[in-house]
Formats: sequence, C-alpha cells, structure tokens
Amino acid sequence: MIKFDSVTKIYKNGATPALENVTFNIERGEFVFLVGSSGSGKSTLLSLILRSERLNDGQIYVAGRDLKTLTNWRVPEFRQQIGVVFQNFRLLANKTVFENVAFALQVIGKRKKEINQLVPEALELVGLQDKADRFPDQLSGGERQRVAIARAFVNKPLIIMADEPTGNLDPATSMEIMKVFEMINSMGTTILMATHSEEIVNSFQKRVLELKQGHLVRDEINARYISQVDSDAPVPTKNRRTASSAGRKPSAQSAKAAPVAQEDVENMTVRIPKRPRVIPDNISTSQMKTVNNVLDNEFALADGLTTEEQMAYDSYYEQTGESDFFNTSSFDANIVRGKIDEETP
Repeated sequence: MIKFDSVTKIYKNGATPALENVTFNIERGEFVFLVGSSGSGKSTLLSLILRSERLNDGQIYVAGRDLKTLTNWRVPEFRQQIGVVFQNFRLLANKTVFENVAFALQVIGKRKKEINQLVPEALELVGLQDKADRFPDQLSGGERQRVAIARAFVNKPLIIMADEPTGNLDPATSMEIMKVFEMINSMGTTILMATHSEEIVNSFQKRVLELKQGHLVRDEINARYISQVDSDAPVPTKNRRTASSAGRKPSAQSAKAAPVAQEDVENMTVRIPKRPRVIPDNISTSQMKTVNNVLDNEFALADGLTTEEQMAYDSYYEQTGESDFFNTSSFDANIVRGKIDEETP
C-alpha cells in the first residue's frame, strides 16, 4: 500500500538530507505509528506520500502508483485515495458540521445526492449524527477532531494519514479519538499516524516506524514508544519482523519538540502552500516556536488571508492539488477568496 525504497529527500537549501535512504513497506490494512523528534523527517515523509513534495532518489509507491513518474495532472485523482487529519482540526468556522464534511466532497465534484448520502454515514461512524447542524465553536475539542476524521474518511480513502491528531486533546479524549481510528482501521483502511504521544503508542502497541535525523532507525511490530531519538550513539535499524517488545519498559524521556537554537534559525525554511520554501529574516525568539509548528504542520498562514480562508485553501488543495488555485508568481488574497466562494455552496 505504501512502499519506500531507498528514498532520499534533500531540500534545495538543506545542508543535510531531510530523509536519507529510507526503506519500508506498509501493507494494506495496517495501523502504523510514525515517531521521532521535531526535525526528524516525519512531516517530509508524509508530504512525500501525499505527493506535495518530490523525492530526490529512490522509489515511492502508494496505492499502486509510482509517485516518481506520476504526472502533475494525475495528482488530484491520486489524492482522493488519501484522507488527512491534522492536529488543529482545520474546520471552517462559518460552516456546520455537515457542511464541513461535505466540503471535502464538493471540491472533488461529487453530486449533491452522493453528498447527502455519504456525509450522514461518515458522521454516524464518528458518533456525531445528532450534531450535524452545530458549528465548530459549539463543539468540544474531541468532537471537532471527530468532524475532521469524518471529513478525511467521507470519500472512503484507502489510506488515512494523521499528523498529531491528539496533540491538542486531553488524555481521555485522545483515547476516544484513537478508538475511532481503530474502528476505521478495522474496516480495512490503512492508517499512518505521526505522533509524539508515548502514552498512545504504548497503549495501542501497533507497528512503529521511528525516524532520527532523516534516518529510519526502528521498524518494529507490536511496539512501545521506547524513544531513542535523544541518544547521540548510532541506533541500529530493527526489522519489523523481530520479536515483540511488549515486555520492555518505556524510556523515561518521551520524544518532545526540541527547542530551537538561535544559531540554527538561519538554516530554517518556512513552507508556504504552493510557493517555494523561504528563509525567514530577523526571526525573534518568540517566533521560534511558530517556525517549529510551521515546519511540522507544512503550512504557513499566507499574507492577506484570514485563518478561516487559509483553512479553506488547505482543505481544497489537499483534496484537489489544483495548480491554478493559488497564484504562485504574485499572491493575491482575492484570488483565493474568489475560488473559495466558487467552490463553497
């Protein structure tokens, strides 16, 4: 379902590879955790799977497609096989629960009859069938994430990728959300989840892929967190067919976002949707955390757009990949607003 064969990714301004010689194979129906500290390559790996980034070397196959040879005009069709769930929900504040989920179908051209059938099914799956008319600000954090999961699943994708889906939730709610993912996985959907949560990884003990400085250092089934990302010593790659580590004790330290040193800021790059990565100038200490979040979440708020408009853009681009949605040479917020209005009922 997802196969990386000696994959290397180097950004244009990068001193070292974001990913180097990464090889693994995720079968259909697997549930896999992706762990590693900030900057380890998790976001790059997810971006390569979604084909929002291109690899430099190696081969990537996703849902039977060779991403190295996949043409740009085929990308929107390919992305319909992948649902994406984000940490910060990315719901449209002025739309109801039903309309937020329906939006993912509208942007790929589904007919109203199909939408009216598929959306209630997705909401029932996540337990929100009685809250279809609520707005996001009328929901709890856990309920908002359920809406985001319903939106990702409504088109019945083969794969769901989740990037820190429980990062903004309390432990009890996080476990409830994980049960929703497990239910979806039991229906045959492949789940790849990037997470820093030691508690969740240890509680569910699925297969774990661990990245460190762009290298795959662990691939283990029935695994616990057992983070080795803070170790300075080389960590040998473990084969996923080794014995279960269920009896091992987790390390005292979990993988948390590493603080950013001032001298490292000049090497950082911020990714703006559909635009080249650019180096921030004169960044302040208070902005470092924001930069880290941008690097992890892959999107920055574009100048001239409100947060809501940016989320609408993100949702549209993830579903369609249309190159004309964003003016790459001369950004104009009105272009985006016009497209959102056109695509939003």
